[in-house]
Amino acid sequence: MNDYVNPLRAPQDRRLPRVAGPCVLVIFGVTGDLSRKKLMPAVYDLANRGLLPPGFGLVGFARRDWEDQDFAQVVHDAVKEHARTPFREEVWQQLLEGIRFVSGTFDSDESFEKLRETITDLDSARGTGGNHAFYLSIPPSGFEQVMAQLSRHGLAERKVGNWNRVVIEKPFGHDLASAKELNRVVETLFQPQEVFRIDHYLGKETVQNMLALRFANQMFEPIWNNHYVSHVQITMAEDIGIGGRAGYFDGIGIARDVMQNHLLQLLALAAMEEPTSFEASQLRTEKKKVLAAARVPGRYDLHTARGQYAAGWQGGQQVIGYREEDGVAADSSTETYAAIRVDIENRRWAGVPFYLRTAKRMPRRVTEVALNFKRAPHLPFTATDTEELGTNALVMRIQPDEGVTLRFGAKVPGTQMEIREVSMDFGYGGSFTESSPEAYERLILDVLLGDPPLFPQQEEVELSWQILDPVLDYWSSLDEAPEEYRAGTWGPRSGLDMLARDGFVWRRP
Repeated sequence: MNDYVNPLRAPQDRRLPRVAGPCVLVIFGVTGDLSRKKLMPAVYDLANRGLLPPGFGLVGFARRDWEDQDFAQVVHDAVKEHARTPFREEVWQQLLEGIRFVSGTFDSDESFEKLRETITDLDSARGTGGNHAFYLSIPPSGFEQVMAQLSRHGLAERKVGNWNRVVIEKPFGHDLASAKELNRVVETLFQPQEVFRIDHYLGKETVQNMLALRFANQMFEPIWNNHYVSHVQITMAEDIGIGGRAGYFDGIGIARDVMQNHLLQLLALAAMEEPTSFEASQLRTEKKKVLAAARVPGRYDLHTARGQYAAGWQGGQQVIGYREEDGVAADSSTETYAAIRVDIENRRWAGVPFYLRTAKRMPRRVTEVALNFKRAPHLPFTATDTEELGTNALVMRIQPDEGVTLRFGAKVPGTQMEIREVSMDFGYGGSFTESSPEAYERLILDVLLGDPPLFPQQEEVELSWQILDPVLDYWSSLDEAPEEYRAGTWGPRSGLDMLARDGFVWRRP
């Protein structure tokens, strides 16, 4: 059914669902886990919801020696296993008519000539009108070669009335210099407005709800500042290890993997000023202002922490340490835990530290943004009345239990005055009957629509690297390995000390 509404669109655009026009989506790296588990199911879910047109084509490009029907079977199996919406044969048959596969490598002119012929045939047979989106689900090292081949074979030529776009998965480089070089390569062929950098966290319903919570409710915005907020904690914890990703993760580390993009984007959304509208340019302007004002305080030994998980118990099972994982060097100094303090030097947030932490092998999987408020200036209670009373907090849960929790003090029933900490909880699952689309559904549709508010611009990427690069340089200069923490615990001692020096403690989600 047609149920898509982009919450960041202007009100006049919300009356009808927005359906993509005729187009071809080409996925490079189509045999990877991302494509199988996220991209192909998302394409089917969009089609199942009536948000893709009959004139739609899906082309996979990879080394496998497949025919069209072999790739179609891979898509079918991925949809059956991972799609969010029910499988419907009539939807699948319509999608199947536009599925093609091109076997080849990035250095093969013959393969890219076959890709050009395939897309041209789809333009004719499916009426896709020369509108093409190229999804690079590949390592950044392959970008330059793919760009050169697209250019050489005329695959991104601009014609009147049609469009070409490119989609880039994070990481956007591994530091500021490489991010600039990556952007230079991409923009040799595509204009800035044709480049869509995917940060799938920005497609999550609850991330966007942060904007609704702040700007649609009068009660929160007056206290969303340094007069009332003592500090902010942004946590992205995973209860898994690296799995089979050692080839990618080792040498990269968790700070580059998720802190530079996901966590700093969450910080920008939580701290930004109200935009004049939710047009892409206005939203990006406010995010860039925050990132430009953000920095990690200079004593990196005091205001950052890194760790690496060791063997331990998790979920009732004994698990191995990071250095025992397949493909990881025995002397690896790659961090699996990273925490930093970020100060935002503007009038709203001066004096309020933002603490960001992310890690693997934590006790549970959780992503949240927690605003912790200052204590009341005067409490007309005895010490024994309030011994269990903590600080007020507003917690926005991004995953897995999407919702918002407000923590405050309340009187315990009885004849005497006793104040205890309680929580008022809102959960998406219990309040709405509508199911939330997956992040990749929204983001892929937005690419096909040319709708850019949820995609970071290059300037945001560079500002994020400017925040993180000095910390990474400091860590790489250290002789000692990251501090070990047992799997199934909340990280190394240095992470606890980082907050304790400022008089705070990490929340236990």
